[in-house]
Amino acid sequence: MSKEESMKKSETVKKLVIVKKPEAVKKPETVKKSDSVKKLETVKKPDKIKMPSVLFISSEVSPFAKVGGLADVIGSLPKVLCEKGCDARVIMPFYRRIKQKYLEKTQLLNCSMVKLGWRSQYSGIFTLKQDGVVYYFIDNEYFFGNDKIYIDYTFDIERFCFFQRAVLDAIGDSIGFEPDILHCNDWQSGMIPCLLKAHYQACGFHSKIKTVFTIHNLKYQGIHSEEMISDLLDLPVTYMNDSGVLQRGEPNFMKAGIVYSDAITTVSETYAHEIMTHEYGEGLDGVLWEYSGKISGIVNGINSIEFDPESDPYIPVNYDIESALMNKKICKSELQKELNLEQNPDIPLAGMITRLVDQKGLDLLLCIIEELLETPIQIAILGTGDPYYEGILTEMAIKRPSSLSVSITYDNPLAHRIYAGSDLFLMPSLFEPCGLSQMISMRYGTVPIVRETGGLKDTVIPYNEFTGEGTGFSFSNINAHELLYTTKYACDVYKNKKKAWSWLIRNGMSADFSWNRSAEKYLELYKNVL
Repeated sequence: MSKEESMKKSETVKKLVIVKKPEAVKKPETVKKSDSVKKLETVKKPDKIKMPSVLFISSEVSPFAKVGGLADVIGSLPKVLCEKGCDARVIMPFYRRIKQKYLEKTQLLNCSMVKLGWRSQYSGIFTLKQDGVVYYFIDNEYFFGNDKIYIDYTFDIERFCFFQRAVLDAIGDSIGFEPDILHCNDWQSGMIPCLLKAHYQACGFHSKIKTVFTIHNLKYQGIHSEEMISDLLDLPVTYMNDSGVLQRGEPNFMKAGIVYSDAITTVSETYAHEIMTHEYGEGLDGVLWEYSGKISGIVNGINSIEFDPESDPYIPVNYDIESALMNKKICKSELQKELNLEQNPDIPLAGMITRLVDQKGLDLLLCIIEELLETPIQIAILGTGDPYYEGILTEMAIKRPSSLSVSITYDNPLAHRIYAGSDLFLMPSLFEPCGLSQMISMRYGTVPIVRETGGLKDTVIPYNEFTGEGTGFSFSNINAHELLYTTKYACDVYKNKKKAWSWLIRNGMSADFSWNRSAEKYLELYKNVL
């Protein structure tokens, strides 16, 4: 072999060696694999530890101050979110009733003056932590030093204008908390998304905060004169117009929340669709259609600790799903005795715990109650409201003391005993954004009769006599005789189809109405908004 050929062969061997070495060692692949694992771990960790921080803004919160279902929602949802790792806090007015009971447990965080039109008002911020949730209270004796939560409509507008401005002034340094999301509820905090954009984000403050607005009841919207709202909130003309906060020429707090929030929720899926119709839209159906892309419905849950027949301290005997049939009879007998009704286990007893107002279907009930009581059936009504309904129902109960009991009061222990001792539960609402009573009644093995609207339609599965499935009875139209026939049919099933009735009780008690499921949906919504 010539010297020249030998050199060529040597170069070829070197090239082969150079090419083969990386394949044999394979170190780069090991390194890449290690890097991939590290990258995956890096991506996964934030999902576990980074949860949205939320500040709930509400005019009422249970157990501090309660008028309706709004208080129950804000009293329960933040607790469940905190249990899931979300930093959920609540801010509300420091009403006199709260101050009298909780002042010694609270801590003063800050005092400031809040601009309200041409005047300035004192705002104190108190806090306490209870059941794992941090609560903030906005103090002002002039606005909140009253025994009532809601006082007078015009004054309430002014009070909640102050409250909303005080909330926005408080977030950040004053309370040491800058949330990712402000979760506003109903008209009393409906202006906050607009005020946030107009007075803060326009100037570079709180620029990363997003807003969620929940419509609990569209009927009450917070409407007043343009002159008054312009004075109190100092909004630029770019917001005080028909595409902004004005509805038919008047400032509308509910509309402001719809227009300027980043996401809108209602308290049931059906109600989310209903409010976009003329029948249920309360004059805002057109606006809601325009912003339908950011609307979703999430059904409320119930407080499954407070409303638990296995541990409820207010009922005569406790029971679970297995002992419900036997022990509910005892609860029923004791309730009949307490309310001076005829103590007869064979007569179905229907409970009704409600505000005595048009919305709850009182007109429907009054149209057929005389005929209904001939079925026979017993009815136990608990609640307060319109003096007209209070008076006429009280008169009827005096005439029929063995079959009709009417308690014009708010009595929480009695409410629990009605849930446990009744066979049926009446909710013939004209509209019902969500409703809690039908879910509570099912948890106690009491079968609901509802009109198919809002959350009632979403939570009660109509009984099917062919399959035996269902959790209650329902009717579709705002019609008194549909209520009558449906109730008579329910009574017939109770009396003559014992096996079917036992399954209705089991199905209702087996349903999951806890806040856990709803909280997961809210967490998903928050993450999507961010």
